[in-house]
Amino acid sequence: MYVKRNISWSVILRFAWKNLVFFTLYAATIFSAYYFLGWKHIDIPFQPLSVIGIAVAFYIGFKNSQSYDRFWEGRKIWGGIVNYSRTWANNVLSFVNDDKEIQRILIYRHLAWINALRVQLRQPSSFSIKENRAVEKLFDRHGERNPVCAGLDAFLSPEEDADLENRKNVATHLIKNQGQHLKQLLSDGKISEFDKQVFHGNLEELYNLQGRCERIKNTPFPRQYAYFSTVFTWIFVLLLPFGLLSVFESEFKEIRSLAQQEVFLTLMIPFSVLLSWIFVTMEKVGSNSEDPFEGRINDVPMTALCRTIEIDLRDMLNEGNLPEKIKPQDNILY
Repeated sequence: MYVKRNISWSVILRFAWKNLVFFTLYAATIFSAYYFLGWKHIDIPFQPLSVIGIAVAFYIGFKNSQSYDRFWEGRKIWGGIVNYSRTWANNVLSFVNDDKEIQRILIYRHLAWINALRVQLRQPSSFSIKENRAVEKLFDRHGERNPVCAGLDAFLSPEEDADLENRKNVATHLIKNQGQHLKQLLSDGKISEFDKQVFHGNLEELYNLQGRCERIKNTPFPRQYAYFSTVFTWIFVLLLPFGLLSVFESEFKEIRSLAQQEVFLTLMIPFSVLLSWIFVTMEKVGSNSEDPFEGRINDVPMTALCRTIEIDLRDMLNEGNLPEKIKPQDNILY
């Protein structure tokens, strides 16, 4: 998640430089063919192009709205995970109040669960967005985009950690282990049946939150909207220079000086680049918000949220040497 109020131009150019180069060369080629080669027939009326632009803008607006809903739902889910994590720790400390080691095991296993869920959600899928190399290098340098399934050994016993190696869904199995542990505690008389029911209500809600994350992760944004939004945007920006020739041609005929005519007509190139960049950027904003768990610049900061939960729960255990909060890297909070 980008945390600076204004996006720096270095980040903008990482995403946009290839398109800006292409738009400039494309518009310059069309201008050269029109002005220097005398291909006066290649201009098109701007009126139908403006209708296409309005339609594309509405289509992009719908896509961006739905993409933001996916991001915001993901953020709300992780807000629920933060709240229920604190509830779980509070229940453990309240109901299992005579055994500090069991308290630690139950809370640490929960910390393993949130980190396993984070790692699972960040694994790439067949529909994950692919950026240009300049953007990919930024994420590779930070090392938070698709981390490997590791690090759970800090929260689990060696036996339990080894048992998770071949599990298909580690997070699901960890909650199952919590339930089995509660069953054993009930048998040992360390908790009551009522305590067990409260605990299981908490575990049920954690399963619900995990399932909602997996629904977003495993269900791509409807491709008919995502794909044709890109297609329609590029149709518009490729036609745009031809329409601007018509606009500037009708205006510069009133200018008598030939030099002024050349300067005025040349303005078609920067205006074409600017309009094309605006439309492509609007379309790309929606594409970058479709999948909020990929660990990219606009995604839910799951690593930071996991660290916040860890600090809170270990503090509830009265532990010392608590870890530091995750800090943004290049203004990106992961």
